[in-house]
Amino acid sequence: MKKHIFSIFLLWLTFSPTAVAENSAVIIMYHRFGENNFPSTNIKIEQFEQHILKLKTENYSVLPISKILSNIKNGLPLPAKTVGITIDDGYKSIYTEAWPRLKKAGFPFTVFISTDFIGKSRPNRLTWSEITEMKNSGVDFAAHTASHAHMTQKTKASNIDEIRRSDQKMLEKLGKKSEIFAYPFGEANSRVFDIVRQSGYKYAFGQHSGVVNSYSNNYFLPRFALNERYGDLDRFSVVINALPLPVKDLTPSDPEIGTNNPPNIGFSIAKNLSNLDRLRCYTGSEGRVSTTLLGQNRIEVRMTKPFTSDRTRLNCTVKGPQNRWRWFGWMYVLNKISTQQ
Repeated sequence: MKKHIFSIFLLWLTFSPTAVAENSAVIIMYHRFGENNFPSTNIKIEQFEQHILKLKTENYSVLPISKILSNIKNGLPLPAKTVGITIDDGYKSIYTEAWPRLKKAGFPFTVFISTDFIGKSRPNRLTWSEITEMKNSGVDFAAHTASHAHMTQKTKASNIDEIRRSDQKMLEKLGKKSEIFAYPFGEANSRVFDIVRQSGYKYAFGQHSGVVNSYSNNYFLPRFALNERYGDLDRFSVVINALPLPVKDLTPSDPEIGTNNPPNIGFSIAKNLSNLDRLRCYTGSEGRVSTTLLGQNRIEVRMTKPFTSDRTRLNCTVKGPQNRWRWFGWMYVLNKISTQQ
């Protein structure tokens, strides 16, 4: 009898919309709302409302970023189809457009703010009074440097000062500094990782696609960026249904490209997954690139063209169960500053 009951429980766990998923979550990222003069960082209001409706009506679990990251770090389960919402920079449309809609839906979210631009009589930016009002209503605010700096192009001293000024302002205005950080432009390298870690942050987000899971680098966590071009409902559906592609032993581990351009990329898949021979990888500079499966779980990625833009994204995907895509992404940056500085 007990065995029969346990079997029924397993069936429920498999098919219930509230069943426990893998120890992973999709994090999405916005910037502006209804600011149609900035299509590369803006989401149209009708697109945003479609996103909210889908999340609200199709059994997704929208949870605070801090809760998601804590559960993943501690190996605790998350509900199936867990999604976290982040917004970068601190534009006024967060207050006028996004917050009322997210509040009505009951969705928590985190705003990463660059403190130098707040409260400086900029009509398109948040004020500290607006931030305080949202914070008192449950919105979380986190760090994004003081001046939205290109951190990989700055000296160590400059980056430390950026973080110090941001922390001081957050402490002064909001009563505490955040434990979560987001790199401006998504740009980071191993030196920046160390600075952010030593500054007391527990987690840091980039702007590369992928699903946060227990194998993710806590100081280079992925998010799916959404804007007018990449914010239609079809793509949004693919994104919020994505599954983790659990990667370990990534080489090179530093996102900064030095003299070896393009880099020879390799990684291992941390779990036994099917269809790895069908995994495909793409870069922003070349499109689809060569992938080779070595043994059962080692992937080699080879490009024929050097990276030329300041930042280049790698996306690797393979079809998973229930017609959902497993997804791993990474962002590479060109070296523009001496490693001695």
